[in-house]
Amino acid sequence: MDDIKKAGRDIETGTKKRVRDLDGHDVGDDIGNAGDEIRKDLGNAGDHVRTEVGKIRDASRHDEPARTPR
Repeated sequence: MDDIKKAGRDIETGTKKRVRDLDGHDVGDDIGNAGDEIRKDLGNAGDHVRTEVGKIRDASRHDEPARTPR
């Protein structure tokens, strides 16, 4: 799922860059593009962290002894 979200963010950011350049290029475009890149990178990093934490939690659950119901 993270790969799908990453691809979506890449497409969104690329599309915004192309649309901004349709009417010419100015400093405002650079600022908007930088903001979009930061948001994309933070989203991808957050997804990666959540995935890794999930893997750690799953691995730690396998180390716990089985609980018997009371």
